[in-house]
Amino acid sequence: MKGRRTRLILLLFIVGGSVVYWWWQGRLERSQDGPIHAAAQRYGVEPALIKAIVWRESRFHPRARGRAEEIGLMQLQEEAAREWAGAEHLMGFEHEHCFDPGTNTLAGTWYLRKLLRRYAQTDNPLPYALADYNAGRGNVLKWNHGAAATNSAAFIERIGFPGTRDYVKSVMRRYEHYRSVFLPDTR
Repeated sequence: MKGRRTRLILLLFIVGGSVVYWWWQGRLERSQDGPIHAAAQRYGVEPALIKAIVWRESRFHPRARGRAEEIGLMQLQEEAAREWAGAEHLMGFEHEHCFDPGTNTLAGTWYLRKLLRRYAQTDNPLPYALADYNAGRGNVLKWNHGAAATNSAAFIERIGFPGTRDYVKSVMRRYEHYRSVFLPDTR
């Protein structure tokens, strides 16, 4: 009888912990919807795509830091952030400003839009832009020869870094998920 009670208490603890975990994750995922919507509206990029990148890059933690000194929700490197600040004519910009979710999503979305436009001649610019976002333009130029120059499925298979290939595929899957659940802002 005592062993059965212990197992029941353990089971209730596990189930309760799981419920709290899923509730917290859902709350965290929605925590950055405001800045994501603002950036989407300003730069004409689907909010579901921005949210998918934020999910992959930082799991919605605005103070996230990467190994290559990228920071914030969209894990922006200083060069990309400064390019955005220059294009927007922002004086006194510092890379650390990208810890602010609004600033980070604006800069990251501007940069993403630039990458999507860079590969507009392809059948689907998204995989190219995501690979560029993750591994840089130089690597994309190594992978986009022959059919992979305009065929996104062929391009994905040619991506030379397994981590980048996984990045592209996971962001694209999450983007499709968010497209069905991340509704436009109706405020």
